[in-house]
This record gives sequence, C-alpha cells and structure tokens, in this order.
Amino acid sequence: MSEALYHFINARLVDPATQFDGPGEVLVQGEVILASGPQVEAGANAITINCDGHALMPGLIDLHVSTGEPGEEQRESLSTAGKAAVAGGVTTMVLQPDTQTVIDDAALVDFITRRGRDRSLARVLAAGALTVGLKGERIAELGLMADAGAVMFTNSDRPIVSTRTMQRCMSYASAFDALVASRPQDAFLSEGGMMNMGELSSRLGLAGISSAAETIAANRDIQLAELTGAKLLLDMISSEATLPRIAAAKAQGLDVTASVSVHHLTLNENDLGDYRTFAKLSPPLRGEQDRLALIEGVKSGILDVIVSGHDPRPAEEKRLPFDEAAFGASALETLLPAALILYHEGLIELLDLILAMTLAPAQILGLPQGRIAAGAPADLILVDLGFPIRFDASRMISKSRNSPYDGRTLQGKVLSTWVAGKKVFSALD
Repeated sequence: MSEALYHFINARLVDPATQFDGPGEVLVQGEVILASGPQVEAGANAITINCDGHALMPGLIDLHVSTGEPGEEQRESLSTAGKAAVAGGVTTMVLQPDTQTVIDDAALVDFITRRGRDRSLARVLAAGALTVGLKGERIAELGLMADAGAVMFTNSDRPIVSTRTMQRCMSYASAFDALVASRPQDAFLSEGGMMNMGELSSRLGLAGISSAAETIAANRDIQLAELTGAKLLLDMISSEATLPRIAAAKAQGLDVTASVSVHHLTLNENDLGDYRTFAKLSPPLRGEQDRLALIEGVKSGILDVIVSGHDPRPAEEKRLPFDEAAFGASALETLLPAALILYHEGLIELLDLILAMTLAPAQILGLPQGRIAAGAPADLILVDLGFPIRFDASRMISKSRNSPYDGRTLQGKVLSTWVAGKKVFSALD
C-alpha cells in the first residue's frame, strides 16, 4: 500500500533556509517533503490540509532540554517531555546528560536514544557527559558515546574547573570532530550566587553572580578551542560582556557558536519581583541592557541558536525561600510563544527568529531538518502567530508546572505538529 500523500494549501510558508516568507504549499509523502513552493501539483489522491493562511514552518530544534529520566521521572519523563515539546512546536530535542543516572557511557546513550524513540512524540537526541559523573575530573568515553549516537558532549551546568581537564576533553573531541558544548561559568565566582549581581541583588539581600563569571570562563574555553581545534558551542549566554569575545572568535575563523535561552531574551532581573522563585534560573536573569544586547546578538548572528533551557522542577523544589529554591523552569511549551514576543514587538524579523530555532541548530548538528525542501524530513508546525494566550502554568503538559511566564499574555499558538510526516499534536484534540 502506498504511503499517504498530504497537500498543505493556503499556508504562509516561513522557511529560513530559502529566506522565503509568503503564500505557498507543501506536499508530503511518508516521512519526507516531496515539494514546496507558491503552487504545488498534488494529484487526485492527495489529502488536502487547508492551513487557513496560518504560518507553516519547520519544527523547532531545541539544543538544551533536561528531563528526569532515568532516575527522577517525577520531574519529567521522556513521554511527558515529548508531549510538551510537540505542543510547543518542538519536533527535535537534545537531552542534557544531567539526569540522576548521568549519561556518561555508550550504553546509557543507547538507552536514551531507544527510549526516546519508543516513548517520545518528538525526536530525541542524546548529549553525552564530558566527564564521568559530571564531576569534572575523569574524561568520559566520548568516542564510544559518539558511536552510540551522542550528538554533542557537555558537562551541563557543572563547570569543569580544571583547565587541563577541559583541554583534554576538547582535544579528545576534536579527534573525531565532535561538538563540545560548554556553559561558561566560573565555579568560584558563581559559588553561592542566587541571582545577577547588582543593585537589585543588594537590595534583596541575595548573593549575586557577576557577568565576569561568564566572560572569564568563555575566554578560557575559546582559547582552548583555538589551541585544540575543537568545535565549541558556548551554551546559554546571558551577558552583554561576553558577546565581543564570541564575535572576535568567529572573525578569527574559529568553529565557535553560541546559544541563548528564550528567558534571557524576554525577561530581566526585575522579573524576580518579590523573590519569585519561578524566575530563579541558571544562568541568572541579567539587567535590561544585557537583554537588549542579547537580542542584537541574535540579529547580528553572534548568537546562533535560541533554546528553551527546559529544566523542570517539582513544586516542592520551587515553593521555598528564594535562597533554598532550585534553579530551573519548564520551558518546552513556552519557547515559541515567548520568542514571538520579539517578533510582535518589532525587535527581530520573523525569518531571523525562526532560523535560530530551526536551521541554525540543524546546521550545527549536521541534521537534515530545519528546512522546507524536497527530501527534507517532514517535521512541520502550523502556527497562528497572532493568537493571544493568557499563560496558565497550572495547565502545562510538562510534569513540573513552573514557569516565569505564568499569568503573562503571550501571542502565538501551535495549531498542529507533524514529525516524520505524522501528525503528533493538534490543538483541537
């Protein structure tokens, strides 16, 4: 029996790969896109899907997602993360290795990959740990994990203090052209910090984390990337002061890319209000000047990728005094509508915004997704860009329902999500 043929008509195609934003159609058969353009010949057997003028774009690729599986499924399982992802338009997610059972060997990478394929509606890719147990001491078996399917290597939010160890990790990774993702944060300058260091932290009586903690660590890792020839992703940049160093590394021809979380593009330290623990994030929310500089960083290409930074925490870890509450927030469902704030406020063009969540991460990982083109995987999302949402965290699909956007008005709703040519989410269901 031949595979079903789907003909998406009356769509606003948003395809960063071709820089096209306009009326168009897409033809899908099986798991791939057959054709796209202003008009596509489909034939009598095609099932017509009328997009009613809404935006049809590639599914989002989120390079920074934490879950609790294996070990802490009460935080988030692969199943619930997948459901939250596709509801938010995320069709591929890269899982951090910072689970209770650290993903630091080939068997565990294989476990995550297989479990994700079996239980998640979104595609699941595994990031392997740079060091055994994420302790920053002994290098993990990066080569074996790469063979098992790990798409990058990281120590998550736990800094590798030893410069020599980090150098060895990068040298090892560069031997087989693997990507090293590093959260730049000096362990000593950030120790005990709760929020951005500044006037507000002093007024609230909370220990602060200075932007120097980020820039010092970023400088070190960029220099090590130059020394070793490693591919480096500086993960979740939060400070204006770090941007010139990233720009200089790119101008120098180093294989250095950088990501930023949607929280740091749309919120600032004032959103902590009166000790709002749901806005306690790592890295911390910075000042408004930093936020605006990060937006310019995305527009200029200094910052390549926008991530959710999804790090779900159960209520008992968040409903505590600020200095005792856990860092983190559930963000898979808010990545797109929060990012669209920047489009609706005229701060970033739609194509540039979507590029940072689709084509750019696909290119960094060497994936065929992130584009609407013949032969590409049929990972697509249909979005009502103007749909107003009064975000209610209590109705989140994610197991841990905490978000700094709770009670805020967002704009943009995913109507349907398709992964490998199969509809996996509909807002009408």
